[in-house]
Amino acid sequence: MYGMLLESVQHFVQLEYGEGVWKQALQATGCKYSVFNTHQIYGDSLMPDLAAALSAITGKSTESFMVFFGRCFVRFFSNFGYDKMIKATGRFFCDFLQSVDNIHLQMRFTYPKMKSPSMQLTEVDDKGAVLVYRSTRSGFSKYFKGQLMEIADALYGLKVKITILDRQNDTSGGTTGPIAIQGGLKTVIVRYRLDFDNRDYMETKVNKTIHPSHKKLGPVDGKVLLEMFPFAIIIDESMQITGAGEKMVEAWGLENVNSKGQSTILYSTVTDHFRLRRPKGIPFTWSNILHFHTVLFELELIRLTQEEKDEEKAEPPALSTETLAVMADRRESTGAMKNILLKGQMRFITEINSVIFLCSPIINNLDELHNMGLFLNDLNAHGLSREMVMAGWQHFSRLEYTFEREEERSDELETSLHLADSWKRQGDDLLYSMIPKPVAERLRAGLNPLSTCQSFEQVTVIFGELHDESHSSSDIRDAMSAVSTLNTCFSAFDELVHSPMVYKVETVGQVYMVVSGAPDMNPLHVQHASDLALNMVAKLKEINIPGVTIKIGLHTGPVVAGVVGLKVPRYCLFGDTVNIASRMESSGLPNKIQVTEYIAQKLRKIGYIVESRGLVQVKGKGDMKTFWLESGPSKNK
Repeated sequence: MYGMLLESVQHFVQLEYGEGVWKQALQATGCKYSVFNTHQIYGDSLMPDLAAALSAITGKSTESFMVFFGRCFVRFFSNFGYDKMIKATGRFFCDFLQSVDNIHLQMRFTYPKMKSPSMQLTEVDDKGAVLVYRSTRSGFSKYFKGQLMEIADALYGLKVKITILDRQNDTSGGTTGPIAIQGGLKTVIVRYRLDFDNRDYMETKVNKTIHPSHKKLGPVDGKVLLEMFPFAIIIDESMQITGAGEKMVEAWGLENVNSKGQSTILYSTVTDHFRLRRPKGIPFTWSNILHFHTVLFELELIRLTQEEKDEEKAEPPALSTETLAVMADRRESTGAMKNILLKGQMRFITEINSVIFLCSPIINNLDELHNMGLFLNDLNAHGLSREMVMAGWQHFSRLEYTFEREEERSDELETSLHLADSWKRQGDDLLYSMIPKPVAERLRAGLNPLSTCQSFEQVTVIFGELHDESHSSSDIRDAMSAVSTLNTCFSAFDELVHSPMVYKVETVGQVYMVVSGAPDMNPLHVQHASDLALNMVAKLKEINIPGVTIKIGLHTGPVVAGVVGLKVPRYCLFGDTVNIASRMESSGLPNKIQVTEYIAQKLRKIGYIVESRGLVQVKGKGDMKTFWLESGPSKNK
């Protein structure tokens, strides 16, 4: 979002709650900005985060602050003269509601990266109206509610009660809307009921009595309308084109033959030749045409090259955004005629149960006129269409169209970045499961792998070996079951390992190896390693797999640690301490924890229950005095 929105929030929060509260909110959200620039882009989540922070500070709800922020923006933009633009849309509040999309279109030239929502007025009556809001942002429905309430109050002198009738994909938090599987963002749709005194509008615009002179007028032949609007089309209830102006037929081209063998645009389905550009976010259906009769429609006449015609005959393409973008690029590169943008109103004619699209082509200049294969005398004789093209006054919809295409590409890039971030996180998680994070960061910085080699004066090494008496044969089914058992047990042990207290070094076969005191130094490594060993035995008993036991051995001493290997690098420990810890495990008993004398002395001082086992023959060391670790200090009370 643009900084102008956040400027309004900052100004009125400081004005109504004070500088101290504003600074607390900034600190709570971790916002590094103390001043916002009008035309700078900021994250969409910042405003909802500020609302949540202010809610925690003041005790008011987050939703009330989002409504307050919406009101603030309307008060603030009067400094830029935008209140005059709104007042110029019409005499009544409903006039503004019908024109709000056009206001956003005009503002997009000042704020080209603005992701404006789309709004359509669907119902009006004496007591108010129903408004449909569409956006790719979630969590801003309350903000929009505040804007409507302030505009009605400040500019039209109306008190509006706003109720949300229903919503789709709208969640609190203000983050970007959920991503669809096919790419792009899901559309947030909110339907509002606006209750206000709308009698003046209804009397003037809807329930206006027909002038006596109009009653004497006879019915108008549809041919007259098509002559007045040579680009108009008549659409029946089945969405077929039953009539078209002379220039529309010529623009489509009599030489065109589509995949259905039709050589004319007449009696074909309108969606075969036209793409609905506005209103946004709705299917191009008969019910929607009738539903949005008060809204200006914008259609794009799709004109196929010979190559595209051949492709359509082979396999008719779906007119998706990506397909149309490729087709547009191809037309530009081959010099083929451009598509024609048509803007106008859909008017329902009761006598023939059809809708006529009264429209004119949108053309910026003579170059575009030529590229579309049109001439000045093709344009409406009435109005200023020809003069506007000559003078270059026409609405810059082509520029807007370019903006839309760039926005679509930007959305695709944003989706790709989201996926890339997700893949990076997954890659980091995988890397950190193989190598400790501090070591991995040193390697990423370009340091020599030998620089990861580090000596530790004292760490505690744990070895735990699972024994499964129920799977002792070499049968393949027993082997598969044994793997499943190991996975269950080791996954449970993984949940007990919390860095930096303890670090899982590796699993080899049925052996689970952990260290405390490396790679992060830990003065309480003996205690933390012992707690983990006790928890491992307890967890295995909790899992309660028949025939499965574990032998655990611990020893404390110096080690050297470092990353070994390039293809599948591993963080390995070396030294006599590792060998002795392994011997403690191999010479132990099921579901028992065997520790060396040094560990036993340390643990007894802090209340652990340790019992002597006596002398044990240890390979390479001879007789060693060992002990059983029975329980932690809490069991001794």
